[in-house]
Amino acid sequence: MLSKWPIRNKLLIGIGLLLVIAAILSCSGFRAAYAYRSLVRCLSGRANELPLAATLGRQIGDLRITLSEVRGLRQATDAEEHPPEIDSRKEQQRFLDGMQAIQATLASYRKELENNDEAKSEINESRDEWKTVGKIQDALADFGRINADEDWLLDDSRIAAANETLGHLQNLTLELPSYLHQKIHDLTREFRSQYRGVIILTWITTVCGAVLLGLFIKLFYNWIFRPLKVLVEGSRRVASGEFSHRISLDTSDEIAELADAMNEMTARFQAVRDDLDRQVQERTKQVVRSEQLASVGFLAAGVAHEINNPLASIALCAESLEGRIQEVLEAGRPSPSDASPADSASGAATAGQDHDVIRNYLRMIQNEAFRCKGITERLLDFSRMGDMKRQSTDLRELVQSVIDMVRHLGRYQDKNVVFAPGKPVVAPVNGQELKQVVLNLITNGLDSLSPGGSVRIELDSRQGYAQIVFSDDGCGMTPEVLEHLFEPFFTRRRTGQGIGLGLSITYRIVADHNGQIEVHSDGPGKGSEFRVSLPVADKQKESEHRYQAA
Repeated sequence: MLSKWPIRNKLLIGIGLLLVIAAILSCSGFRAAYAYRSLVRCLSGRANELPLAATLGRQIGDLRITLSEVRGLRQATDAEEHPPEIDSRKEQQRFLDGMQAIQATLASYRKELENNDEAKSEINESRDEWKTVGKIQDALADFGRINADEDWLLDDSRIAAANETLGHLQNLTLELPSYLHQKIHDLTREFRSQYRGVIILTWITTVCGAVLLGLFIKLFYNWIFRPLKVLVEGSRRVASGEFSHRISLDTSDEIAELADAMNEMTARFQAVRDDLDRQVQERTKQVVRSEQLASVGFLAAGVAHEINNPLASIALCAESLEGRIQEVLEAGRPSPSDASPADSASGAATAGQDHDVIRNYLRMIQNEAFRCKGITERLLDFSRMGDMKRQSTDLRELVQSVIDMVRHLGRYQDKNVVFAPGKPVVAPVNGQELKQVVLNLITNGLDSLSPGGSVRIELDSRQGYAQIVFSDDGCGMTPEVLEHLFEPFFTRRRTGQGIGLGLSITYRIVADHNGQIEVHSDGPGKGSEFRVSLPVADKQKESEHRYQAA
């Protein structure tokens, strides 16, 4: 059903599949990227708390060191007779400055806690940190109240209480990074399940994308590439001359419309080609017929003198026979009573001689009449067009009949035609057309000869082909003449006669018989050779008319 859709809709479906693939892969990639960015931001935000917690612990440790120094001075004062004096105000100011620094650091820590967005990740959850910060503030408040008394450094109990408070503060500051460490540890387990889910999701989206991509490729191949391939292959087959081929597609889109248009164009072209071929065949038959009639006229003019000789003999014999019969009739008129026995015997002998003479004259008239009949029969047989069917024909008899006709031509009486028939060769040919070929090649060779020259004809069969070779020792041909020899209206006859269609028609007839004609000449004055090859088995295939062009 989808294959019947237009290409526009198919392309839209393909684009939609590509967009779906891109969307799936993009969602998977963006989700992983945003999850990674969120984790990095959370870790980087919480990581800022660690230096502040460390600074806070160091500052509290400094206060405890200061307090330890004060306690050391107090113990030295009790043990020595001349103890060093303790500047309580100065030491108290040191504690006050330390507390202010701790307050500032604690404020920065509180600000970092306020910046945590607990909704983004569990690692940003800071309730424990806030509780500890509250305890640190309470402890700082207690230490502030102790430090508010100007003489607390002179009271051992207050110093012990301050030391205890600072120790508690230091423990509280040590708790702050422990919460973050624990959350990071918990976060590892949390994100392990998340990134496993992300990996599974990535694989699923990749597989889905691959499946959709494969579906897209298959649909695009079935809808676009395969029809185009069939269209191109069909076009090449039609271009190679297979006009009966029709392109068949199982779609109803624009490509199918193009295929139908090409099929219609091919059908029309085939019809035009067939009509032109029919016209060419008709015109060719007319040309062949005209050439054959011209050859008949040429032969008739040549054999006219040959026919005159037996006709003169017939006329002479008829006149002599008429006179002799008259004499015999007149000699037989006297009555038998007036003749003596000797005259009767002499008359009988004379009558017997007259009968022999009359018989000889009649035999001569019969022979000469049959001679004329044979000449005219061969001439009529040559002029008979006949049908276009090919029949198994003995090529020896065919060639010999043409030679017998040519030998009656007076213009070639001083030239020789030698035929070496060899073994019998039978081939499926059109006899009338092949006689035209043999006549054209023989007369072409004879016209190239000087008086006393010879045309030799050889007949043989080789590798499934009958070969008729016409060779002469005439004027020969130049390479330029060989190149244009079979072109229509090209002639180089020594007599200056002819219109140049004989060899062109010869080439066409041989080509129609699925044969070949080859010509060779060593150069001017070295003779020529024409080799005609015809298949001895009829090849049932379409034969195209081929003409030699310049």
